[in-house]
Amino acid sequence: MATPPYIREIRAAVGHHLLWMPGVSAIVLDETGRVLLGRRADTGEWSIIGGIPDPGEQPGTAIVREVYEETAVRCVAERVLLVQALMPVTYPNGDVCQYMDICFLCRAVGGEARVNDDESLEVGWFEVDALPPMEEFAVSRIKQATAGGPTWFEGIGDGREMNSCTSPGGVPRPTTM
Repeated sequence: MATPPYIREIRAAVGHHLLWMPGVSAIVLDETGRVLLGRRADTGEWSIIGGIPDPGEQPGTAIVREVYEETAVRCVAERVLLVQALMPVTYPNGDVCQYMDICFLCRAVGGEARVNDDESLEVGWFEVDALPPMEEFAVSRIKQATAGGPTWFEGIGDGREMNSCTSPGGVPRPTTM
């Protein structure tokens, strides 16, 4: 992901220390139920599409922009799938970030999938039962999107779920609320 100018300014002041940042990601489905994925230029791994909102940008607007910038696919954000604090990431340059990810279910409405910036090596549509190797967090979000379950939130600090009877992978689990 390209580093926005405002992040470079913050980094000049705080160095490599942890930055807590908003993030958005998308499970983009086409009319046949295939999912849009990108092979990241920084890691070479396949992943769902995502990025960070610009200052003042609404999350839904940000994910629609990110999907288009990275893949040339036009989409509509239909609903929030998941809100979750991700684990901290240390980038090759030593910068440490932790993201509060808002994952959206999006529907493709136009455009042809292609590499549209320098953040991806490849982009393409994949059948849900024939995904390329990728991190489990991405697979679990895809499963949740295609299972049609409720929006998922992490527990409220005492082991109870805030708003769901399913895990991010769509697997039912008991709640005690």
